[in-house]
Amino acid sequence: IFKKHHFPGKIVGNLDCFLARFNEVQHWVTTEICLTPLLSKRVHLLRKFIKIAQHCRDFQNMLAFFGIIMGLSNIAISRLSQTWEKLPSKFKKLFKEFETLLDPTRNHRTYRQAMSKQESPFIPFMPLLMKDMTFIFEGNKTIIDGLINFEKMHMIANNIRCIRRARKEAFVGDNLPVVKNRADIRHYVRNLHVIDNQRTLSQLSHRLEKRAE
Repeated sequence: IFKKHHFPGKIVGNLDCFLARFNEVQHWVTTEICLTPLLSKRVHLLRKFIKIAQHCRDFQNMLAFFGIIMGLSNIAISRLSQTWEKLPSKFKKLFKEFETLLDPTRNHRTYRQAMSKQESPFIPFMPLLMKDMTFIFEGNKTIIDGLINFEKMHMIANNIRCIRRARKEAFVGDNLPVVKNRADIRHYVRNLHVIDNQRTLSQLSHRLEKRAE
């Protein structure tokens, strides 16, 4: 994971794909709303994304949950005051509840407390785990006075245990809704239309709702 150039022939392709998917989902949410010109349809789409985020949270897929909520928190979406005003209060309240899990204060304390109670299987918010691992790896010497820094090793091990705990049990899809056109849905989610240029997203946003004078 760290200093990949020191380990030729070794790859972390699955991890790279995992993190890339998070970014893709985040930009997909923002893109879909920015490409919806009708106000009523934007409101409907906003409701739909909040519902999907709720399902992700219920199924303990925190990576997708964070991707959706961060996509909705993008400035290109958060500035669409007319759209948010039309959103039913039930969904506004739900979104604010979801935003608390994203609160970075006190080192993401709210999220960390919630995750400490999660039972396997779950998908953690990997970017935060990677941030923790990077901080531990880069911020602590591996060798101190000729001896291995076991405190650093213990901290890294604790993060790895979190990942192992997440996948300790296999996911069992009980009580899943019956879905028609499953193949079409699978094809859609594997080929998301994404605009990842923030300037382009902002321009699309301002075309939808001009800045108040």
